[in-house]
Amino acid sequence: MRPVLQLIRPTHWIKNLFLLIPVFFAGRLFQLEQVEIILAGIVAFSLVASGIYIINDLKDIEVDKLHPRKKARPLPSGAISKSTAFVILAILLISGLTLAAFLNTTFLILLGVYLILNIGYSFGLKNIPIVDLFIVSLGFLIRTHSGGVLLGIEVSHWLSIMIMLLALFLVLAKRRDDLVLQASSHSVIRKASSSYNLEFINACLTIFAAVIVVAYIMYTVSAEVVQHFNSSYLFITTLFVVAGIMRYLQITLVEQNSGSPTSILVKDKFILFTIILWIISFYIIIYN
Repeated sequence: MRPVLQLIRPTHWIKNLFLLIPVFFAGRLFQLEQVEIILAGIVAFSLVASGIYIINDLKDIEVDKLHPRKKARPLPSGAISKSTAFVILAILLISGLTLAAFLNTTFLILLGVYLILNIGYSFGLKNIPIVDLFIVSLGFLIRTHSGGVLLGIEVSHWLSIMIMLLALFLVLAKRRDDLVLQASSHSVIRKASSSYNLEFINACLTIFAAVIVVAYIMYTVSAEVVQHFNSSYLFITTLFVVAGIMRYLQITLVEQNSGSPTSILVKDKFILFTIILWIISFYIIIYN
Protein backbone atom coordinates (compact mmCIF):
# COMPACT_ATOMS: atom_id res chain seq x y z
CA MET A 1 0.00 0.00 0.00
CA ARG A 2 2.89 2.39 0.63
CA PRO A 3 3.71 2.93 -3.09
CA VAL A 4 -0.01 3.50 -3.78
CA LEU A 5 -0.21 6.12 -1.04
CA GLN A 6 2.92 7.78 -2.39
CA LEU A 7 1.32 7.80 -5.84
CA ILE A 8 -1.97 9.42 -4.79
CA ARG A 9 -0.25 11.77 -2.28
CA PRO A 10 -2.88 12.01 0.51
CA THR A 11 -0.68 14.51 2.38
CA HIS A 12 -1.46 16.97 -0.44
CA TRP A 13 -5.18 16.73 0.26
CA ILE A 14 -4.68 19.46 2.84
CA LYS A 15 -4.84 21.89 -0.11
CA ASN A 16 -8.52 20.99 -0.51
CA LEU A 17 -9.28 22.49 2.90
CA PHE A 18 -9.55 25.72 0.88
CA LEU A 19 -13.15 24.60 0.30
CA LEU A 20 -13.76 25.39 3.99
CA ILE A 21 -12.74 29.03 3.62
CA PRO A 22 -16.15 30.42 2.50
CA VAL A 23 -18.09 28.65 5.26
CA PHE A 24 -15.52 29.76 7.86
CA PHE A 25 -15.70 33.42 6.81
CA ALA A 26 -19.48 33.21 6.60
CA GLY A 27 -19.60 32.23 10.28
CA ARG A 28 -21.35 28.94 9.52
CA LEU A 29 -18.54 26.51 10.33
CA PHE A 30 -20.44 24.77 13.13
CA GLN A 31 -23.66 24.12 11.24
CA LEU A 32 -23.31 20.33 11.03
CA GLU A 33 -25.30 19.74 7.84
CA GLN A 34 -23.28 22.32 5.94
CA VAL A 35 -19.96 20.96 7.19
CA GLU A 36 -20.98 17.47 6.04
CA ILE A 37 -21.62 18.77 2.53
CA ILE A 38 -18.26 20.57 2.46
CA LEU A 39 -16.44 17.47 3.71
CA ALA A 40 -18.03 15.46 0.90
CA GLY A 41 -16.85 18.13 -1.53
CA ILE A 42 -13.32 17.89 -0.11
CA VAL A 43 -13.37 14.12 -0.65
CA ALA A 44 -14.49 14.60 -4.28
CA PHE A 45 -11.76 17.17 -4.89
CA SER A 46 -9.14 14.98 -3.21
CA LEU A 47 -9.99 11.96 -5.38
CA VAL A 48 -9.78 14.00 -8.59
CA ALA A 49 -6.61 15.79 -7.42
CA SER A 50 -4.93 12.43 -6.76
CA GLY A 51 -5.93 11.36 -10.26
CA ILE A 52 -4.27 14.51 -11.62
CA TYR A 53 -1.07 13.69 -9.71
CA ILE A 54 -1.03 10.30 -11.45
CA ILE A 55 -1.61 11.88 -14.88
CA ASN A 56 1.29 14.26 -14.25
CA ASP A 57 3.54 11.44 -13.02
CA LEU A 58 2.71 9.29 -16.05
CA LYS A 59 3.52 12.19 -18.37
CA ASP A 60 6.80 13.05 -16.59
CA ILE A 61 8.28 9.64 -15.80
CA GLU A 62 11.48 10.21 -17.78
CA VAL A 63 11.98 13.77 -16.51
CA ASP A 64 11.31 12.73 -12.91
CA LYS A 65 14.03 10.08 -13.13
CA LEU A 66 16.53 12.96 -13.33
CA HIS A 67 15.04 14.89 -10.41
CA PRO A 68 16.95 14.42 -7.12
CA ARG A 69 13.70 14.01 -5.15
CA LYS A 70 11.04 12.94 -7.65
CA LYS A 71 13.08 9.97 -8.90
CA ALA A 72 12.02 8.10 -5.74
CA ARG A 73 8.32 8.37 -6.64
CA PRO A 74 6.52 5.07 -7.41
CA LEU A 75 6.37 5.45 -11.22
CA PRO A 76 9.92 6.72 -11.95
CA SER A 77 11.36 4.21 -9.47
CA GLY A 78 9.36 1.32 -10.92
CA ALA A 79 7.55 0.52 -7.66
CA ILE A 80 4.23 0.79 -9.53
CA SER A 81 3.71 -0.14 -13.19
CA LYS A 82 2.02 2.13 -15.73
CA SER A 83 -0.91 -0.28 -16.15
CA THR A 84 -1.58 -0.31 -12.40
CA ALA A 85 -1.36 3.48 -12.32
CA PHE A 86 -3.97 3.74 -15.11
CA VAL A 87 -6.38 1.51 -13.17
CA ILE A 88 -5.97 3.59 -10.00
CA LEU A 89 -6.38 6.76 -12.08
CA ALA A 90 -9.69 5.57 -13.56
CA ILE A 91 -11.06 4.58 -10.14
CA LEU A 92 -10.14 7.96 -8.62
CA LEU A 93 -11.58 10.11 -11.41
CA ILE A 94 -14.83 8.15 -11.74
CA SER A 95 -15.37 8.14 -7.97
CA GLY A 96 -14.58 11.84 -7.54
CA LEU A 97 -16.72 13.07 -10.44
CA THR A 98 -19.63 10.79 -9.49
CA LEU A 99 -19.62 12.11 -5.93
CA ALA A 100 -19.47 15.69 -7.26
CA ALA A 101 -22.47 15.01 -9.52
CA PHE A 102 -24.53 13.91 -6.50
CA LEU A 103 -23.57 17.02 -4.55
CA ASN A 104 -24.18 19.91 -6.95
CA THR A 105 -24.18 20.41 -10.72
CA THR A 106 -22.24 23.68 -10.57
CA PHE A 107 -19.74 22.07 -8.23
CA LEU A 108 -19.30 19.26 -10.76
CA ILE A 109 -18.67 21.83 -13.50
CA LEU A 110 -16.03 23.62 -11.40
CA LEU A 111 -14.36 20.31 -10.58
CA GLY A 112 -14.44 19.44 -14.29
CA VAL A 113 -12.83 22.79 -15.15
CA TYR A 114 -10.18 22.09 -12.50
CA LEU A 115 -9.53 18.66 -14.04
CA ILE A 116 -9.32 19.96 -17.63
CA LEU A 117 -7.10 22.87 -16.58
CA ASN A 118 -4.68 20.52 -14.86
CA ILE A 119 -4.64 18.04 -17.73
CA GLY A 120 -3.68 20.95 -19.96
CA TYR A 121 -1.05 21.88 -17.39
CA SER A 122 0.41 18.36 -17.43
CA PHE A 123 0.47 18.20 -21.22
CA GLY A 124 2.27 21.44 -21.97
CA LEU A 125 0.88 24.52 -20.24
CA LYS A 126 3.31 24.03 -17.36
CA ASN A 127 6.13 24.72 -19.82
CA ILE A 128 4.87 28.23 -20.56
CA PRO A 129 6.50 30.71 -18.14
CA ILE A 130 4.16 32.77 -15.94
CA VAL A 131 1.15 30.89 -17.37
CA ASP A 132 2.25 27.87 -15.32
CA LEU A 133 2.16 29.98 -12.15
CA PHE A 134 -1.34 31.27 -12.79
CA ILE A 135 -2.77 27.83 -13.61
CA VAL A 136 -1.61 26.41 -10.28
CA SER A 137 -2.93 29.50 -8.49
CA LEU A 138 -6.30 29.22 -10.24
CA GLY A 139 -6.60 25.75 -8.75
CA PHE A 140 -6.78 27.25 -5.26
CA LEU A 141 -9.28 29.88 -6.40
CA ILE A 142 -11.48 27.16 -7.93
CA ARG A 143 -11.36 25.22 -4.67
CA THR A 144 -12.48 28.28 -2.70
CA HIS A 145 -15.36 29.09 -5.05
CA SER A 146 -16.37 25.42 -5.09
CA GLY A 147 -16.81 25.55 -1.33
CA GLY A 148 -19.00 28.61 -1.73
CA VAL A 149 -21.09 26.97 -4.47
CA LEU A 150 -21.82 23.90 -2.34
CA LEU A 151 -23.42 26.03 0.37
CA GLY A 152 -24.72 28.93 -1.68
CA ILE A 153 -22.21 31.34 -0.17
CA GLU A 154 -20.96 34.18 -2.36
CA VAL A 155 -17.18 34.49 -2.28
CA SER A 156 -16.25 38.17 -1.99
CA HIS A 157 -13.86 39.92 -4.36
CA TRP A 158 -11.56 40.57 -1.40
CA LEU A 159 -11.32 36.88 -0.59
CA SER A 160 -10.76 35.91 -4.23
CA ILE A 161 -7.94 38.44 -4.57
CA MET A 162 -6.19 37.31 -1.39
CA ILE A 163 -6.48 33.61 -2.27
CA MET A 164 -5.00 34.28 -5.72
CA LEU A 165 -2.14 36.36 -4.33
CA LEU A 166 -1.32 33.83 -1.63
CA ALA A 167 -1.37 30.97 -4.13
CA LEU A 168 0.98 32.86 -6.48
CA PHE A 169 3.30 33.54 -3.56
CA LEU A 170 3.46 29.84 -2.63
CA VAL A 171 3.98 28.74 -6.26
CA LEU A 172 6.80 31.25 -6.73
CA ALA A 173 8.51 29.92 -3.59
CA LYS A 174 8.25 26.39 -5.00
CA ARG A 175 9.71 27.53 -8.35
CA ARG A 176 12.61 29.09 -6.48
CA ASP A 177 13.34 25.73 -4.89
CA ASP A 178 13.36 24.19 -8.39
CA LEU A 179 16.00 26.72 -9.48
CA VAL A 180 18.17 25.96 -6.44
CA LEU A 181 17.91 22.21 -7.11
CA GLN A 182 18.60 22.77 -10.80
CA ALA A 183 21.79 24.69 -10.01
CA SER A 184 23.05 22.03 -7.58
CA SER A 185 22.18 19.01 -9.74
CA HIS A 186 23.17 20.63 -13.09
CA SER A 187 20.03 19.19 -14.72
CA VAL A 188 16.76 20.66 -15.98
CA ILE A 189 14.20 20.15 -13.20
CA ARG A 190 11.34 21.97 -14.94
CA LYS A 191 11.32 23.26 -18.53
CA ALA A 192 9.69 26.58 -17.61
CA SER A 193 12.41 27.16 -15.00
CA SER A 194 14.84 28.10 -17.77
CA SER A 195 12.80 31.30 -18.22
CA TYR A 196 13.21 32.25 -14.55
CA ASN A 197 16.19 33.16 -12.40
CA LEU A 198 16.66 33.81 -8.69
CA GLU A 199 16.62 37.59 -9.12
CA PHE A 200 13.24 37.47 -10.87
CA ILE A 201 11.73 35.02 -8.37
CA ASN A 202 13.09 36.93 -5.36
CA ALA A 203 11.68 40.20 -6.71
CA CYS A 204 8.26 38.62 -7.33
CA LEU A 205 8.23 37.04 -3.86
CA THR A 206 8.97 40.40 -2.29
CA ILE A 207 6.24 42.11 -4.32
CA PHE A 208 3.61 39.50 -3.57
CA ALA A 209 4.49 39.34 0.12
CA ALA A 210 3.99 43.10 0.38
CA VAL A 211 0.78 43.12 -1.68
CA ILE A 212 -0.71 40.24 0.34
CA VAL A 213 -0.11 42.08 3.62
CA VAL A 214 -1.51 45.36 2.26
CA ALA A 215 -4.54 43.62 0.73
CA TYR A 216 -5.24 41.81 3.99
CA ILE A 217 -5.01 45.03 6.02
CA MET A 218 -7.37 46.78 3.58
CA TYR A 219 -9.73 43.81 3.86
CA THR A 220 -9.82 43.89 7.67
CA VAL A 221 -10.50 47.65 7.87
CA SER A 222 -12.90 47.96 4.93
CA ALA A 223 -16.36 49.27 5.85
CA GLU A 224 -18.03 46.33 4.08
CA VAL A 225 -16.14 43.72 6.13
CA VAL A 226 -16.46 45.60 9.43
CA GLN A 227 -20.21 45.83 8.88
CA HIS A 228 -20.48 42.18 7.80
CA PHE A 229 -18.74 40.85 10.91
CA ASN A 230 -20.02 43.63 13.15
CA SER A 231 -16.48 44.16 14.49
CA SER A 232 -13.73 46.71 13.98
CA TYR A 233 -11.07 44.47 15.51
CA LEU A 234 -10.28 42.24 12.53
CA PHE A 235 -7.09 44.22 11.92
CA ILE A 236 -5.58 42.46 14.98
CA THR A 237 -5.34 39.23 12.95
CA THR A 238 -2.89 41.00 10.61
CA LEU A 239 -0.16 40.28 13.16
CA PHE A 240 -0.35 36.54 12.47
CA VAL A 241 -0.53 37.03 8.69
CA VAL A 242 2.63 39.16 8.71
CA ALA A 243 4.44 36.68 10.98
CA GLY A 244 3.45 33.75 8.74
CA ILE A 245 4.58 35.52 5.55
CA MET A 246 7.90 36.51 7.15
CA ARG A 247 8.54 32.94 8.29
CA TYR A 248 7.74 31.57 4.82
CA LEU A 249 10.16 34.06 3.28
CA GLN A 250 12.79 32.96 5.78
CA ILE A 251 12.26 29.30 4.82
CA THR A 252 12.45 30.23 1.14
CA LEU A 253 15.29 32.76 1.03
CA VAL A 254 17.44 31.77 4.02
CA GLU A 255 16.87 28.05 4.51
CA GLN A 256 16.14 27.49 0.78
CA ASN A 257 13.68 24.74 1.55
CA SER A 258 10.39 25.74 -0.08
CA GLY A 259 9.99 22.74 -2.40
CA SER A 260 6.83 21.48 -0.70
CA PRO A 261 4.37 24.11 0.60
CA THR A 262 2.17 21.31 1.96
CA SER A 263 5.04 19.88 4.00
CA ILE A 264 5.92 23.31 5.36
CA LEU A 265 2.35 24.05 6.41
CA VAL A 266 2.12 20.70 8.18
CA LYS A 267 5.58 20.42 9.74
CA ASP A 268 6.89 23.93 10.42
CA LYS A 269 5.98 24.68 14.04
CA PHE A 270 6.21 28.46 13.69
CA ILE A 271 3.83 28.59 10.72
CA LEU A 272 1.49 26.08 12.36
CA PHE A 273 1.46 28.23 15.48
CA THR A 274 0.65 31.41 13.56
CA ILE A 275 -2.13 29.66 11.60
CA ILE A 276 -3.67 28.32 14.82
CA LEU A 277 -3.51 31.75 16.45
CA TRP A 278 -5.01 33.36 13.34
CA ILE A 279 -7.89 30.85 13.34
CA ILE A 280 -8.51 31.32 17.07
CA SER A 281 -8.48 35.11 16.81
CA PHE A 282 -10.78 35.08 13.78
CA TYR A 283 -13.02 32.56 15.52
CA ILE A 284 -13.37 34.80 18.56
CA ILE A 285 -14.23 37.80 16.38
CA ILE A 286 -16.66 36.01 14.04
CA TYR A 287 -18.39 33.53 16.32
CA ASN A 288 -18.61 35.50 19.58
